[in-house]
Amino acid sequence: MNTLRKRVHMALDFEENERTLDRSIGFFLLCLIALNVIAVIVESVPGVHRDHRALFDSFELFSVFVFTAEYLLRIWSCVEEEPFSSDPIRGRLRYVCSPLGLIDLAAIAPFYLAGGLNPTLGLQNSMRSARVFRLFALLRILKIGRYSQAVGTLGRVLRDKREELIISGVLGAMLLLCASAVMYLLERDANPTDFSSIPAAMWWGITTLTTVGYGDSTPITAIGKLVAGFIQILGLVMFALPAGVLAGGFVDELKRQRERADTCPHCGEPLTR
Repeated sequence: MNTLRKRVHMALDFEENERTLDRSIGFFLLCLIALNVIAVIVESVPGVHRDHRALFDSFELFSVFVFTAEYLLRIWSCVEEEPFSSDPIRGRLRYVCSPLGLIDLAAIAPFYLAGGLNPTLGLQNSMRSARVFRLFALLRILKIGRYSQAVGTLGRVLRDKREELIISGVLGAMLLLCASAVMYLLERDANPTDFSSIPAAMWWGITTLTTVGYGDSTPITAIGKLVAGFIQILGLVMFALPAGVLAGGFVDELKRQRERADTCPHCGEPLTR
Protein backbone atom coordinates (compact mmCIF):
# COMPACT_ATOMS: atom_id res chain seq x y z
CA MET A 1 0.00 0.00 0.00
CA ASN A 2 2.81 2.40 0.91
CA THR A 3 4.56 1.65 -2.37
CA LEU A 4 1.39 2.41 -4.32
CA ARG A 5 0.85 5.62 -2.34
CA LYS A 6 4.40 6.73 -3.06
CA ARG A 7 3.96 6.01 -6.77
CA VAL A 8 0.75 8.07 -6.80
CA HIS A 9 2.48 10.95 -5.01
CA MET A 10 5.38 10.92 -7.45
CA ALA A 11 2.99 10.81 -10.41
CA LEU A 12 1.16 13.90 -9.13
CA ASP A 13 4.32 15.80 -8.17
CA PHE A 14 5.36 17.51 -11.37
CA GLU A 15 8.76 18.66 -10.09
CA GLU A 16 9.83 15.12 -9.19
CA ASN A 17 8.46 13.49 -12.33
CA GLU A 18 11.12 11.76 -14.39
CA ARG A 19 9.12 8.92 -15.92
CA THR A 20 7.40 9.57 -19.22
CA LEU A 21 4.04 8.34 -17.87
CA ASP A 22 4.22 10.65 -14.85
CA ARG A 23 5.07 13.64 -17.01
CA SER A 24 2.18 12.73 -19.31
CA ILE A 25 -0.19 12.90 -16.33
CA GLY A 26 1.09 16.35 -15.43
CA PHE A 27 0.83 17.51 -19.04
CA PHE A 28 -2.75 16.19 -19.26
CA LEU A 29 -3.78 18.06 -16.10
CA LEU A 30 -2.08 21.22 -17.34
CA CYS A 31 -3.95 21.04 -20.66
CA LEU A 32 -7.22 20.37 -18.84
CA ILE A 33 -6.74 23.48 -16.69
CA ALA A 34 -6.04 25.58 -19.78
CA LEU A 35 -9.12 24.18 -21.56
CA ASN A 36 -11.28 24.95 -18.52
CA VAL A 37 -10.18 28.58 -18.55
CA ILE A 38 -10.85 28.81 -22.30
CA ALA A 39 -14.27 27.17 -21.84
CA VAL A 40 -15.31 29.68 -19.17
CA ILE A 41 -14.29 32.57 -21.42
CA VAL A 42 -15.97 31.18 -24.55
CA GLU A 43 -19.13 30.17 -22.68
CA SER A 44 -19.72 33.79 -21.66
CA VAL A 45 -20.67 34.51 -25.31
CA PRO A 46 -24.51 34.17 -25.32
CA GLY A 47 -24.79 32.56 -28.74
CA VAL A 48 -22.05 30.01 -28.12
CA HIS A 49 -23.50 29.03 -24.76
CA ARG A 50 -26.98 28.63 -26.22
CA ASP A 51 -25.87 26.47 -29.15
CA HIS A 52 -23.39 24.27 -27.29
CA ARG A 53 -24.85 24.08 -23.79
CA ALA A 54 -24.72 20.28 -23.59
CA LEU A 55 -21.08 20.23 -24.67
CA PHE A 56 -20.05 22.74 -22.01
CA ASP A 57 -22.03 20.89 -19.33
CA SER A 58 -20.44 17.57 -20.26
CA PHE A 59 -16.96 19.06 -20.26
CA GLU A 60 -17.59 20.68 -16.87
CA LEU A 61 -18.77 17.36 -15.44
CA PHE A 62 -15.71 15.56 -16.81
CA SER A 63 -13.36 18.25 -15.47
CA VAL A 64 -14.89 18.19 -12.01
CA PHE A 65 -14.60 14.40 -11.94
CA VAL A 66 -10.89 14.55 -12.87
CA PHE A 67 -10.06 17.39 -10.46
CA THR A 68 -12.00 15.71 -7.65
CA ALA A 69 -10.12 12.45 -8.19
CA GLU A 70 -6.83 14.38 -8.26
CA TYR A 71 -7.74 16.23 -5.05
CA LEU A 72 -8.62 13.01 -3.19
CA LEU A 73 -5.48 11.26 -4.43
CA ARG A 74 -3.36 14.20 -3.30
CA ILE A 75 -4.93 14.07 0.18
CA TRP A 76 -4.30 10.32 0.33
CA SER A 77 -0.68 10.47 -0.88
CA CYS A 78 0.47 13.77 0.66
CA VAL A 79 1.86 11.91 3.72
CA GLU A 80 4.72 10.75 1.47
CA GLU A 81 5.97 14.34 1.50
CA GLU A 82 8.14 15.52 4.37
CA PRO A 83 5.97 18.36 5.78
CA PHE A 84 2.92 16.07 6.07
CA SER A 85 4.52 12.73 7.03
CA SER A 86 4.65 13.13 10.81
CA ASP A 87 1.05 12.06 11.44
CA PRO A 88 -1.38 10.59 8.87
CA ILE A 89 -4.43 12.53 10.06
CA ARG A 90 -2.82 15.81 11.06
CA GLY A 91 -0.58 15.69 8.01
CA ARG A 92 -3.55 15.38 5.68
CA LEU A 93 -5.41 18.15 7.50
CA ARG A 94 -2.31 20.30 7.21
CA TYR A 95 -2.25 19.68 3.47
CA VAL A 96 -5.95 20.51 3.10
CA CYS A 97 -5.33 23.87 4.81
CA SER A 98 -2.14 24.60 2.87
CA PRO A 99 -2.21 27.15 0.00
CA LEU A 100 -1.96 24.44 -2.66
CA GLY A 101 -4.64 22.37 -0.94
CA LEU A 102 -6.99 25.34 -0.80
CA ILE A 103 -6.38 26.03 -4.49
CA ASP A 104 -7.26 22.42 -5.34
CA LEU A 105 -10.42 22.71 -3.25
CA ALA A 106 -11.39 26.03 -4.86
CA ALA A 107 -11.16 24.37 -8.28
CA ILE A 108 -14.05 21.99 -7.51
CA ALA A 109 -15.99 23.62 -4.65
CA PRO A 110 -18.18 25.93 -6.84
CA PHE A 111 -19.64 22.94 -8.67
CA TYR A 112 -20.65 21.14 -5.47
CA LEU A 113 -21.85 24.34 -3.79
CA ALA A 114 -24.25 24.75 -6.70
CA GLY A 115 -25.68 21.28 -6.09
CA GLY A 116 -23.59 19.62 -8.81
CA LEU A 117 -24.41 15.95 -8.23
CA ASN A 118 -27.53 16.35 -6.10
CA PRO A 119 -29.99 13.81 -7.50
CA THR A 120 -32.98 15.77 -6.21
CA LEU A 121 -32.09 18.66 -8.48
CA GLY A 122 -31.45 16.61 -11.57
CA LEU A 123 -28.30 16.94 -13.63
CA GLN A 124 -29.63 19.59 -16.00
CA ASN A 125 -31.05 21.79 -13.23
CA SER A 126 -27.86 21.47 -11.20
CA MET A 127 -25.85 22.51 -14.23
CA ARG A 128 -27.98 25.62 -14.65
CA SER A 129 -27.61 26.57 -11.00
CA ALA A 130 -23.88 25.84 -11.23
CA ARG A 131 -23.53 28.64 -13.78
CA VAL A 132 -23.93 31.12 -10.97
CA PHE A 133 -20.61 29.77 -9.71
CA ARG A 134 -19.15 28.86 -13.10
CA LEU A 135 -17.02 31.99 -13.33
CA PHE A 136 -15.27 30.85 -10.16
CA ALA A 137 -13.90 27.99 -12.24
CA LEU A 138 -11.36 30.53 -13.44
CA LEU A 139 -9.65 29.82 -10.11
CA ARG A 140 -8.46 26.62 -11.74
CA ILE A 141 -5.84 28.67 -13.50
CA LEU A 142 -4.07 28.92 -10.14
CA LYS A 143 -3.39 25.18 -10.37
CA ILE A 144 -1.01 25.91 -13.23
CA GLY A 145 1.53 26.86 -10.58
CA ARG A 146 1.99 23.15 -9.85
CA TYR A 147 3.01 22.37 -13.42
CA SER A 148 4.86 25.49 -14.57
CA GLN A 149 8.44 26.12 -13.51
CA ALA A 150 8.06 29.76 -14.54
CA VAL A 151 5.11 30.24 -12.16
CA GLY A 152 7.07 28.47 -9.44
CA THR A 153 10.00 30.83 -10.02
CA LEU A 154 7.67 33.82 -9.76
CA GLY A 155 6.26 32.49 -6.49
CA ARG A 156 9.74 32.07 -5.00
CA VAL A 157 10.72 35.59 -6.09
CA LEU A 158 7.59 37.09 -4.51
CA ARG A 159 8.26 35.14 -1.32
CA ASP A 160 11.91 36.21 -1.13
CA LYS A 161 11.16 39.86 -1.90
CA ARG A 162 7.94 40.17 0.08
CA GLU A 163 9.38 42.65 2.59
CA GLU A 164 10.65 45.00 -0.13
CA LEU A 165 7.34 44.71 -2.01
CA ILE A 166 5.37 45.45 1.17
CA ILE A 167 7.48 48.55 1.76
CA SER A 168 6.88 49.63 -1.85
CA GLY A 169 3.14 49.12 -1.40
CA VAL A 170 3.11 51.15 1.83
CA LEU A 171 5.02 53.98 0.15
CA GLY A 172 2.57 53.89 -2.76
CA ALA A 173 -0.40 54.08 -0.40
CA MET A 174 1.18 57.01 1.46
CA LEU A 175 1.86 58.82 -1.80
CA LEU A 176 -1.71 58.23 -2.97
CA LEU A 177 -3.13 59.57 0.27
CA CYS A 178 -0.91 62.67 0.28
CA ALA A 179 -1.55 63.42 -3.40
CA SER A 180 -5.32 63.09 -2.95
CA ALA A 181 -5.32 65.31 0.14
CA VAL A 182 -3.25 68.02 -1.56
CA MET A 183 -5.41 68.03 -4.70
CA TYR A 184 -8.55 68.16 -2.56
CA LEU A 185 -7.27 71.28 -0.82
CA LEU A 186 -6.25 72.92 -4.11
CA GLU A 187 -9.28 72.03 -6.23
CA ARG A 188 -12.27 71.68 -3.91
CA ASP A 189 -13.47 75.27 -4.49
CA ALA A 190 -12.78 75.46 -8.23
CA ASN A 191 -13.90 71.91 -9.05
CA PRO A 192 -16.25 70.65 -6.33
CA THR A 193 -17.68 67.91 -8.56
CA ASP A 194 -14.46 65.92 -9.07
CA PHE A 195 -12.72 66.90 -5.82
CA SER A 196 -15.60 67.08 -3.38
CA SER A 197 -13.74 65.03 -0.75
CA ILE A 198 -10.46 63.21 -0.22
CA PRO A 199 -12.01 59.82 -1.16
CA ALA A 200 -13.33 61.40 -4.38
CA ALA A 201 -9.88 62.84 -5.08
CA MET A 202 -8.34 59.40 -4.56
CA TRP A 203 -9.91 58.23 -7.84
CA TRP A 204 -7.99 60.98 -9.60
CA GLY A 205 -4.90 60.00 -7.61
CA ILE A 206 -5.12 56.34 -8.66
CA THR A 207 -5.53 57.11 -12.37
CA THR A 208 -2.75 59.70 -12.24
CA LEU A 209 -0.16 57.70 -10.29
CA THR A 210 -0.73 54.68 -12.53
CA THR A 211 -0.38 57.01 -15.57
CA VAL A 212 -3.73 55.78 -16.92
CA GLY A 213 -5.29 59.24 -16.91
CA TYR A 214 -8.92 58.57 -17.90
CA GLY A 215 -9.60 62.30 -18.03
CA ASP A 216 -12.91 62.14 -16.16
CA SER A 217 -11.31 64.00 -13.21
CA THR A 218 -8.86 66.78 -14.01
CA PRO A 219 -7.56 69.83 -12.11
CA ILE A 220 -8.51 73.20 -13.57
CA THR A 221 -6.49 75.67 -11.49
CA ALA A 222 -2.94 76.63 -12.44
CA ILE A 223 -1.42 75.49 -9.15
CA GLY A 224 -3.46 72.30 -9.32
CA LYS A 225 -2.10 71.48 -12.79
CA LEU A 226 1.45 72.20 -11.65
CA VAL A 227 1.15 69.90 -8.65
CA ALA A 228 -0.57 67.27 -10.79
CA GLY A 229 2.39 67.21 -13.18
CA PHE A 230 4.77 66.68 -10.28
CA ILE A 231 2.58 63.86 -8.95
CA GLN A 232 2.61 62.16 -12.37
CA ILE A 233 6.41 62.10 -12.29
CA LEU A 234 6.32 60.64 -8.78
CA GLY A 235 3.95 57.96 -10.10
CA LEU A 236 6.57 56.83 -12.63
CA VAL A 237 9.19 56.65 -9.90
CA MET A 238 6.85 54.78 -7.56
CA PHE A 239 6.15 51.97 -10.06
CA ALA A 240 9.82 51.75 -11.04
CA LEU A 241 10.66 50.76 -7.45
CA PRO A 242 8.77 47.40 -7.26
CA ALA A 243 9.75 46.68 -10.86
CA GLY A 244 13.41 46.97 -9.88
CA VAL A 245 12.84 44.78 -6.83
CA LEU A 246 11.23 42.05 -8.95
CA ALA A 247 13.92 42.29 -11.63
CA GLY A 248 16.64 41.87 -9.01
CA GLY A 249 14.75 38.98 -7.47
CA PHE A 250 14.48 37.17 -10.80
CA VAL A 251 18.22 37.61 -11.42
CA ASP A 252 19.04 36.15 -7.98
CA GLU A 253 16.63 33.23 -8.41
CA LEU A 254 17.91 32.33 -11.87
CA LYS A 255 21.47 32.46 -10.53
CA ARG A 256 20.53 30.06 -7.71
CA GLN A 257 18.87 27.71 -10.20
CA ARG A 258 22.03 27.63 -12.35
CA GLU A 259 24.13 26.93 -9.26
CA ARG A 260 21.84 24.06 -8.25
CA ALA A 261 22.00 22.64 -11.77
CA ASP A 262 25.82 22.73 -11.65
CA THR A 263 26.00 21.07 -8.21
CA CYS A 264 25.69 17.38 -7.41
CA PRO A 265 22.46 16.88 -5.40
CA HIS A 266 24.03 14.10 -3.32
CA CYS A 267 27.49 15.37 -2.35
CA GLY A 268 27.12 19.09 -3.05
CA GLU A 269 30.28 19.17 -5.15
CA PRO A 270 30.40 21.13 -8.43
CA LEU A 271 29.74 19.04 -11.51
CA THR A 272 32.45 18.82 -14.13
CA ARG A 273 31.24 19.33 -17.67
